Amino acid sequence: MTSNPNHGVDDDRPMLSRRDVVTAGLTTGAVALTAAVISEAAAEESTDRQKSLRNIKALTFDVFGTVVDWRSSVIREGQLLSGRKGIDADWEAFADAWRAGYGPAMNRVRTGDLPWMNINDLHRLILVDLLDEFGIHNLSSQEIDEFNRSWHRLLPWPDSVPGLNRLKSRFVLATLSNGNVSLLTNMAKNAGLPWDCVLSAELSGHYKPDREVYATAADLLDLPAENIMMVAAHKGDLRAAQSVGFKAGFVPRPLEYGPDVEVDTTPEADFDVNARDFLDLAAQLGA
Repeated sequence: MTSNPNHGVDDDRPMLSRRDVVTAGLTTGAVALTAAVISEAAAEESTDRQKSLRNIKALTFDVFGTVVDWRSSVIREGQLLSGRKGIDADWEAFADAWRAGYGPAMNRVRTGDLPWMNINDLHRLILVDLLDEFGIHNLSSQEIDEFNRSWHRLLPWPDSVPGLNRLKSRFVLATLSNGNVSLLTNMAKNAGLPWDCVLSAELSGHYKPDREVYATAADLLDLPAENIMMVAAHKGDLRAAQSVGFKAGFVPRPLEYGPDVEVDTTPEADFDVNARDFLDLAAQLGA
């Protein structure tokens, strides 16, 4: 008998039979085939998504928090008011409370507790209660109106204007905000936001995330919903737009509620684009 030089007395490894070798080969082949199928499916999905993105004609944008830094802007307006009127107030807490009243006020309109009111009027309604809550009693009605217009003067995030200008070279850009038309128009003029048109929930008589807001925007843009991408920092807004057929572009704003509040910035596989900021969004969309 010829000895196997690779199988000495101290080598306890078992000898492989022909059947073992064949089975191992088949298993390896199956794994490779499965990997190839998965890779091909992923490539097809990526190609389909790229084709879908090429069909986008217009981008609609959430504004408060996504395009503009409402919190820092309102705090700044409060500090300026303090300088003029000698008011001692916690403007960070005031800004947070003003924004926190926004959702409940809209729901009062939805339920019929309040008649239809645009956001400018709702902001003033909330403001009057907050001034009393924070012990600020030395403002005239005209001064309250002017302070309420802080929301018309919100400043953009640093990437907003350059990113929008890049996107404008390829797409129609429109707001799609709960802010009313005059507020959004004044904000654009003040901040240099290069919208092609200003669309507001006001035009549908509803507030986001009601589907009528998105459907009305598509009608006014004269485009099928699938040719429009909703861009927002808020996932609920994007999912509501997707339910109407819009594409979804997620641009998180980690500092929207200040440095001490954690927000959900996790990318989502079912969003068409997950971008770091508007410049990254432009790059991903080929603008």
